[in-house]
Amino acid sequence: MEGFALEALGLTKRFGAKKALDGLYMSFEAGTLHGLVGPNGAGKTTLMRVVTGLLKPDDGRLLLRQGEKQLTLEEARPAIAYQPQRAHLYADLSIAEHLAFFRDVYGVSKEQFKARRAELLSVTRLEPFVDRLAGDLSGGMYKKLGLMCALLQSPALLLLDEPTTGVDPISRREFWELLYRLVDRGDVTVIMSTSYMDEAEQCPRVHLIDSGHMLLEGEPHDVLSDQKAFTLDDVFMREAEQK
Repeated sequence: MEGFALEALGLTKRFGAKKALDGLYMSFEAGTLHGLVGPNGAGKTTLMRVVTGLLKPDDGRLLLRQGEKQLTLEEARPAIAYQPQRAHLYADLSIAEHLAFFRDVYGVSKEQFKARRAELLSVTRLEPFVDRLAGDLSGGMYKKLGLMCALLQSPALLLLDEPTTGVDPISRREFWELLYRLVDRGDVTVIMSTSYMDEAEQCPRVHLIDSGHMLLEGEPHDVLSDQKAFTLDDVFMREAEQK
């Protein structure tokens, strides 16, 4: 399966008088790790929820492609996985029980599940802890369990909403290693939101968003070079000063 390419064309989403997305234009390449970067309230979570179909835009369009084929959101949704920022696992279920639960939710066959389970437990290094309850996991292990559940269906588009928030540095590094291994296969597109600028600069492509508008997008080195900035923090500070 090939990863999805994604394009937002003038997306607008209102919550009362507030525009969380304000005519947003943005483009995501297939099979790449994208960093969706911005401060709290920039519109990152709203965009992800529109992509998953959890929210409907008030205006604009969302285009999805797999290779040369254009897909509707309804066609693409079974191959889209979303890991929200807030806790979404069950504290009284073990790692093994979570995997079995999501196997049934996604309708994964027994043969596929056996192979996928073994692979995911191996790459996350959680195999020794399969009987541990989610409520007893460390922050890093909890995040990796959430990622495993999202990956169980072998998605073509994986959306991660600030997945490393509250995670210790070692677990953050391990999480990044997992993401790189995923995109190296080329069969999944990953969009990861973050407010950590040092993390964003590790992504092959970044998309800077603020107040529902796209500021800049491209390879981090090119963005910094074009803006004559040393860090992405500098770019956002300059943008704030211009408001």
